Amino acid sequence: MCDIWKANSAGTSLDLAVVDRLLGEFRDLGVEWVVLSGGEALMHPNLWALCERLKSLGVKITLLSSGLLLARHAADIVRWCDEVIVSLDGTQPTHNTIRGIKNAYRSLADGIRALRHAKADFPVAARCVIQRGNFRELPAIVDAAREIGLDHLSFLAADLSSTAFNRPAGWDEERSGEVGLNRAESQELVAMIERLIQERPQDFASRFIQESPDRLRRIAAYSLAAHGLAPLPKVSCNAPWVSTVIDSDGTVRPCFFHAPLGNVGETGLSDILNSPAARSFRGTLDMSRDPVCRRCVCTLKL
Repeated sequence: MCDIWKANSAGTSLDLAVVDRLLGEFRDLGVEWVVLSGGEALMHPNLWALCERLKSLGVKITLLSSGLLLARHAADIVRWCDEVIVSLDGTQPTHNTIRGIKNAYRSLADGIRALRHAKADFPVAARCVIQRGNFRELPAIVDAAREIGLDHLSFLAADLSSTAFNRPAGWDEERSGEVGLNRAESQELVAMIERLIQERPQDFASRFIQESPDRLRRIAAYSLAAHGLAPLPKVSCNAPWVSTVIDSDGTVRPCFFHAPLGNVGETGLSDILNSPAARSFRGTLDMSRDPVCRRCVCTLKL
Protein backbone atom coordinates (compact mmCIF):
# COMPACT_ATOMS: atom_id res chain seq x y z
CA MET A 1 0.00 0.00 0.00
CA CYS A 2 3.01 2.32 -0.35
CA ASP A 3 3.89 4.50 -3.32
CA ILE A 4 7.68 4.33 -3.04
CA TRP A 5 7.93 2.61 -6.42
CA LYS A 6 6.39 5.70 -8.06
CA ALA A 7 9.19 7.98 -6.80
CA ASN A 8 11.28 9.92 -9.27
CA SER A 9 14.30 8.69 -7.31
CA ALA A 10 13.29 5.05 -7.65
CA GLY A 11 16.68 4.19 -9.20
CA THR A 12 18.63 5.98 -6.48
CA SER A 13 21.08 3.99 -4.38
CA LEU A 14 23.77 4.85 -1.89
CA ASP A 15 27.33 5.22 -3.13
CA LEU A 16 29.36 2.13 -2.19
CA ALA A 17 31.86 4.30 -0.33
CA VAL A 18 28.99 5.56 1.85
CA VAL A 19 27.81 1.98 2.37
CA ASP A 20 31.27 0.88 3.50
CA ARG A 21 31.44 3.79 5.94
CA LEU A 22 27.97 2.93 7.22
CA LEU A 23 28.99 -0.66 7.89
CA GLY A 24 31.79 0.55 10.11
CA GLU A 25 29.30 2.70 11.99
CA PHE A 26 26.88 -0.22 12.28
CA ARG A 27 29.65 -2.15 14.04
CA ASP A 28 30.41 0.72 16.39
CA LEU A 29 26.71 1.30 17.15
CA GLY A 30 26.09 -2.37 17.86
CA VAL A 31 23.46 -2.79 15.13
CA GLU A 32 21.78 -6.19 15.50
CA TRP A 33 19.09 -6.27 12.82
CA VAL A 34 18.72 -4.79 9.32
CA VAL A 35 15.42 -4.80 7.43
CA LEU A 36 15.70 -4.38 3.66
CA SER A 37 12.60 -2.74 2.23
CA GLY A 38 11.55 -1.10 -1.01
CA GLY A 39 9.84 -0.61 -3.52
CA GLU A 40 11.21 -4.08 -4.21
CA ALA A 41 14.60 -4.74 -2.63
CA LEU A 42 15.22 -7.69 -4.97
CA MET A 43 15.51 -5.26 -7.90
CA HIS A 44 18.58 -3.59 -6.38
CA PRO A 45 21.66 -4.42 -8.51
CA ASN A 46 24.06 -4.58 -5.53
CA LEU A 47 21.76 -6.26 -3.02
CA TRP A 48 23.85 -9.40 -2.45
CA ALA A 49 27.10 -7.47 -2.13
CA LEU A 50 25.39 -5.38 0.56
CA CYS A 51 24.06 -8.50 2.31
CA GLU A 52 27.52 -10.09 2.25
CA ARG A 53 28.93 -7.01 3.98
CA LEU A 54 26.12 -7.01 6.53
CA LYS A 55 26.57 -10.70 7.35
CA SER A 56 30.24 -10.03 8.08
CA LEU A 57 28.95 -8.00 11.04
CA GLY A 58 26.78 -10.87 12.27
CA VAL A 59 23.51 -8.96 11.94
CA LYS A 60 20.10 -10.49 11.29
CA ILE A 61 18.77 -9.63 7.82
CA THR A 62 15.04 -9.48 7.09
CA LEU A 63 13.95 -9.04 3.49
CA LEU A 64 10.57 -7.44 2.73
CA SER A 65 9.25 -8.36 -0.71
CA SER A 66 6.22 -8.35 -2.95
CA GLY A 67 7.08 -12.00 -3.61
CA LEU A 68 7.16 -11.65 -7.39
CA LEU A 69 10.91 -12.29 -7.72
CA LEU A 70 11.48 -14.85 -4.97
CA ALA A 71 11.90 -17.84 -7.28
CA ARG A 72 14.52 -16.06 -9.40
CA HIS A 73 16.63 -15.17 -6.37
CA ALA A 74 15.86 -18.11 -4.06
CA ALA A 75 19.44 -19.38 -3.77
CA ASP A 76 20.85 -15.97 -2.82
CA ILE A 77 17.96 -15.20 -0.46
CA VAL A 78 18.47 -18.32 1.65
CA ARG A 79 22.25 -17.78 1.59
CA TRP A 80 22.27 -14.18 2.78
CA CYS A 81 18.95 -13.47 4.50
CA ASP A 82 17.56 -14.81 7.76
CA GLU A 83 13.88 -14.45 6.87
CA VAL A 84 11.52 -13.07 4.25
CA ILE A 85 8.25 -11.23 4.86
CA VAL A 86 6.02 -11.00 1.80
CA SER A 87 2.92 -8.99 1.02
CA LEU A 88 -0.28 -11.03 0.84
CA ASP A 89 -3.38 -9.09 -0.17
CA GLY A 90 -5.97 -11.86 -0.18
CA THR A 91 -7.09 -14.99 -1.94
CA GLN A 92 -5.76 -15.57 -5.44
CA PRO A 93 -8.27 -13.37 -7.34
CA THR A 94 -8.21 -10.63 -4.70
CA HIS A 95 -4.41 -10.60 -4.46
CA ASN A 96 -4.09 -10.39 -8.25
CA THR A 97 -6.64 -7.57 -8.42
CA ILE A 98 -5.05 -5.47 -5.67
CA ARG A 99 -1.56 -6.04 -7.07
CA GLY A 100 -2.76 -5.28 -10.58
CA ILE A 101 -0.78 -8.25 -11.91
CA LYS A 102 -2.50 -11.23 -13.51
CA ASN A 103 -0.39 -14.01 -11.96
CA ALA A 104 0.93 -12.26 -8.84
CA TYR A 105 -0.47 -14.91 -6.47
CA ARG A 106 0.98 -17.77 -8.47
CA SER A 107 4.39 -16.05 -8.59
CA LEU A 108 4.26 -15.58 -4.83
CA ALA A 109 3.35 -19.23 -4.22
CA ASP A 110 6.03 -20.44 -6.66
CA GLY A 111 8.58 -18.23 -4.93
CA ILE A 112 7.80 -19.65 -1.50
CA ARG A 113 8.15 -23.18 -2.87
CA ALA A 114 11.50 -22.23 -4.41
CA LEU A 115 12.76 -20.89 -1.08
CA ARG A 116 11.71 -24.08 0.70
CA HIS A 117 13.34 -26.18 -2.03
CA ALA A 118 16.57 -24.26 -1.49
CA LYS A 119 16.30 -24.52 2.32
CA ALA A 120 13.45 -26.53 3.78
CA ASP A 121 13.16 -24.63 7.07
CA PHE A 122 13.72 -21.12 5.72
CA PRO A 123 11.33 -18.72 7.52
CA VAL A 124 8.75 -17.00 5.30
CA ALA A 125 5.88 -14.94 6.73
CA ALA A 126 3.38 -12.49 5.28
CA ARG A 127 1.79 -9.16 6.09
CA CYS A 128 -1.67 -8.29 4.89
CA VAL A 129 -2.95 -4.71 4.81
CA ILE A 130 -6.66 -4.76 5.58
CA GLN A 131 -8.46 -2.48 3.13
CA ARG A 132 -11.65 -2.12 1.14
CA GLY A 133 -10.67 -4.77 -1.38
CA ASN A 134 -10.12 -7.61 1.08
CA PHE A 135 -11.67 -6.94 4.50
CA ARG A 136 -14.61 -9.30 3.95
CA GLU A 137 -12.40 -12.35 3.42
CA LEU A 138 -10.19 -12.42 6.52
CA PRO A 139 -10.72 -16.15 7.26
CA ALA A 140 -10.06 -16.97 3.61
CA ILE A 141 -6.83 -14.96 3.73
CA VAL A 142 -5.67 -17.08 6.67
CA ASP A 143 -6.48 -20.20 4.62
CA ALA A 144 -4.58 -18.78 1.64
CA ALA A 145 -1.53 -18.12 3.82
CA ARG A 146 -1.53 -21.77 4.91
CA GLU A 147 -2.17 -22.96 1.36
CA ILE A 148 0.97 -21.31 -0.01
CA GLY A 149 3.13 -22.52 2.86
CA LEU A 150 3.66 -19.44 5.02
CA ASP A 151 4.87 -19.79 8.61
CA HIS A 152 2.98 -16.80 9.99
CA LEU A 153 0.56 -14.08 8.93
CA SER A 154 0.17 -10.60 10.38
CA PHE A 155 -2.42 -7.94 9.62
CA LEU A 156 -1.95 -4.19 9.35
CA ALA A 157 -4.35 -1.27 9.06
CA ALA A 158 -4.12 0.76 5.85
CA ASP A 159 -2.13 3.98 6.19
CA LEU A 160 -4.47 6.59 4.74
CA SER A 161 -3.22 9.78 6.36
CA SER A 162 0.58 9.95 6.49
CA THR A 163 2.99 11.60 4.07
CA ALA A 164 5.41 8.66 4.26
CA PHE A 165 6.28 6.29 1.42
CA ASN A 166 6.49 8.89 -1.35
CA ARG A 167 3.29 10.74 -0.51
CA PRO A 168 4.58 14.26 0.19
CA ALA A 169 1.06 15.69 0.07
CA GLY A 170 -0.70 12.61 1.41
CA TRP A 171 -3.40 10.74 -0.48
CA ASP A 172 -6.25 12.67 -2.02
CA GLU A 173 -9.86 11.81 -1.24
CA GLU A 174 -10.25 9.61 -4.32
CA ARG A 175 -7.22 7.43 -3.52
CA SER A 176 -8.13 7.20 0.17
CA GLY A 177 -11.64 6.14 -0.85
CA GLU A 178 -10.26 3.32 -2.98
CA VAL A 179 -8.40 1.81 -0.04
CA GLY A 180 -10.17 3.04 3.10
CA LEU A 181 -13.46 1.75 4.45
CA ASN A 182 -16.55 3.94 4.64
CA ARG A 183 -18.63 4.31 7.81
CA ALA A 184 -20.77 1.21 7.27
CA GLU A 185 -17.82 -0.90 6.11
CA SER A 186 -15.84 0.09 9.19
CA GLN A 187 -18.60 -1.26 11.39
CA GLU A 188 -18.75 -4.39 9.24
CA LEU A 189 -15.00 -4.85 9.76
CA VAL A 190 -15.57 -5.01 13.52
CA ALA A 191 -17.91 -7.96 12.96
CA MET A 192 -15.48 -9.63 10.54
CA ILE A 193 -12.64 -9.43 13.05
CA GLU A 194 -14.81 -10.82 15.84
CA ARG A 195 -15.82 -13.65 13.54
CA LEU A 196 -12.17 -14.44 12.83
CA ILE A 197 -11.36 -14.41 16.55
CA GLN A 198 -14.26 -16.76 17.33
CA GLU A 199 -13.67 -19.14 14.42
CA ARG A 200 -9.87 -19.43 14.56
CA PRO A 201 -8.78 -19.65 18.21
CA GLN A 202 -6.12 -22.21 17.30
CA ASP A 203 -4.51 -19.80 14.82
CA PHE A 204 -4.14 -17.18 17.54
CA ALA A 205 -2.95 -19.71 20.13
CA SER A 206 -0.27 -21.07 17.79
CA ARG A 207 0.70 -17.54 16.71
CA PHE A 208 0.07 -18.42 13.07
CA ILE A 209 -1.85 -15.15 13.24
CA GLN A 210 0.79 -12.96 14.83
CA GLU A 211 -1.53 -10.40 16.39
CA SER A 212 -3.41 -11.06 19.59
CA PRO A 213 -7.19 -10.64 19.33
CA ASP A 214 -6.95 -7.26 21.07
CA ARG A 215 -4.27 -6.02 18.69
CA LEU A 216 -6.38 -7.15 15.74
CA ARG A 217 -9.29 -5.16 17.14
CA ARG A 218 -7.06 -2.07 17.03
CA ILE A 219 -7.13 -2.28 13.23
CA ALA A 220 -10.89 -1.86 13.24
CA ALA A 221 -10.54 0.98 15.75
CA TYR A 222 -8.41 2.98 13.30
CA SER A 223 -11.10 2.66 10.67
CA LEU A 224 -13.85 3.59 13.14
CA ALA A 225 -11.85 6.58 14.35
CA ALA A 226 -11.62 7.92 10.80
CA HIS A 227 -15.42 8.32 10.92
CA GLY A 228 -15.64 9.61 14.48
CA LEU A 229 -17.07 6.33 15.75
CA ALA A 230 -14.25 5.52 18.19
CA PRO A 231 -11.14 7.15 19.64
CA LEU A 232 -7.76 6.42 18.06
CA PRO A 233 -6.06 3.47 19.76
CA LYS A 234 -3.40 4.20 22.35
CA VAL A 235 0.09 4.14 20.81
CA SER A 236 2.74 1.75 22.11
CA CYS A 237 5.94 2.21 20.12
CA ASN A 238 9.65 2.69 20.73
CA ALA A 239 10.87 2.89 17.14
CA PRO A 240 12.76 6.23 17.47
CA TRP A 241 14.75 4.86 20.42
CA VAL A 242 15.70 1.44 19.07
CA SER A 243 15.85 1.85 15.30
CA THR A 244 16.33 4.27 12.44
CA VAL A 245 15.33 4.41 8.78
CA ILE A 246 17.87 5.09 6.01
CA ASP A 247 16.26 5.90 2.66
CA SER A 248 17.86 4.96 -0.65
CA ASP A 249 19.09 8.55 -1.09
CA GLY A 250 20.74 8.52 2.34
CA THR A 251 18.04 10.41 4.24
CA VAL A 252 17.91 9.36 7.90
CA ARG A 253 14.60 9.37 9.79
CA PRO A 254 13.67 8.35 13.34
CA CYS A 255 10.97 6.15 11.76
CA PHE A 256 9.19 6.00 8.41
CA PHE A 257 6.75 8.74 9.35
CA HIS A 258 8.68 11.52 11.09
CA ALA A 259 10.76 14.28 9.47
CA PRO A 260 14.38 13.64 8.41
CA LEU A 261 17.25 14.12 10.81
CA GLY A 262 20.05 14.29 8.23
CA ASN A 263 21.70 12.44 5.35
CA VAL A 264 24.47 9.83 5.58
CA GLY A 265 25.88 11.09 2.30
CA GLU A 266 26.79 14.29 4.10
CA THR A 267 27.18 13.33 7.77
CA GLY A 268 28.06 10.17 9.68
CA LEU A 269 25.15 8.14 11.03
CA SER A 270 26.42 8.36 14.61
CA ASP A 271 26.66 12.14 14.34
CA ILE A 272 23.11 12.33 12.96
CA LEU A 273 21.59 10.07 15.63
CA ASN A 274 23.40 11.89 18.43
CA SER A 275 22.96 15.42 17.10
CA PRO A 276 21.27 17.99 19.36
CA ALA A 277 18.21 17.95 17.08
CA ALA A 278 17.87 14.14 17.21
CA ARG A 279 18.41 13.95 20.96
CA SER A 280 15.89 16.73 21.50
CA PHE A 281 13.36 14.93 19.30
CA ARG A 282 13.67 11.70 21.29
CA GLY A 283 13.75 13.54 24.59
CA THR A 284 10.58 15.52 23.99
CA LEU A 285 8.49 13.13 21.86
CA ASP A 286 5.16 12.42 23.56
CA MET A 287 3.40 9.78 21.49
CA SER A 288 0.13 10.32 23.29
CA ARG A 289 0.03 13.88 21.93
CA ASP A 290 2.12 13.89 18.76
CA PRO A 291 -0.23 14.00 15.73
CA VAL A 292 2.01 11.78 13.59
CA CYS A 293 2.25 9.10 16.29
CA ARG A 294 -1.43 9.30 17.19
CA ARG A 295 -2.49 8.38 13.65
CA CYS A 296 0.29 5.85 12.99
CA VAL A 297 -0.89 2.37 11.99
CA CYS A 298 2.60 0.86 11.79
CA THR A 299 3.98 0.99 15.32
CA LEU A 300 7.05 -0.94 16.45
CA LYS A 301 7.60 -2.25 19.98
CA LEU A 302 10.88 -4.04 20.64
